[in-house]
Amino acid sequence: MGLLGLGLGIGTAVYANSAYGRGTLSSGSMSPTYTPGQQIVWEKVDGSEVRRGDVVMFTAPGRVTSGGVERVIGVGGDRVACCALVGGEERVTVNGEPIKEPYVSGGDADGVHLSYDVKVPQGRLFLLGDHRADAMDSRFFRADHGGTVPVDAVRGRVTDDRSAAVVLGTALLLGAVLVLTGIGLGIGFVVVRRRKAPPVPPVPWPVQPTQG
Repeated sequence: MGLLGLGLGIGTAVYANSAYGRGTLSSGSMSPTYTPGQQIVWEKVDGSEVRRGDVVMFTAPGRVTSGGVERVIGVGGDRVACCALVGGEERVTVNGEPIKEPYVSGGDADGVHLSYDVKVPQGRLFLLGDHRADAMDSRFFRADHGGTVPVDAVRGRVTDDRSAAVVLGTALLLGAVLVLTGIGLGIGFVVVRRRKAPPVPPVPWPVQPTQG
């Protein structure tokens, strides 16, 4: 039982490490969706699997020191532009259509009054922060493929779904319980084995009859 629990715990830990990553957000570029100091979890997926609207963890030397967290606005083949005036509000357009962005800070889809019109190359992503006035995102690196990043720069997709974490946590807890139960049973077995058996009277040696 102890070995079963140990195997379950090790297997769960290996899977969790290979399937998920976690870290602490250091900037306010994704506020109010994610705030500085907040713990985030990302599912390790290939960059080709992410879609518009996904929040991704990515690496981009020269842009971010360790890892960046931004939202996918355009994928390969899309045309992303800023900004169109819709109902008195400025909106980012994708392929000529204004997109709804309820997640942007203060409803400000522009943020820095910086116009752009980018055709996203195939195999690359156009990324923006949710706090447009406080994000160093694709808008500021347009000399590098229109500010886009390659899909293989993506380390994972940020997730708010905690169901997988609950399942993994339960498996780890079950493994620990099995290990402790196995240890307890093993100790009990050793104690029983070492307990002294009741004394058995010695068998008397056979007595030879005396000859008269």
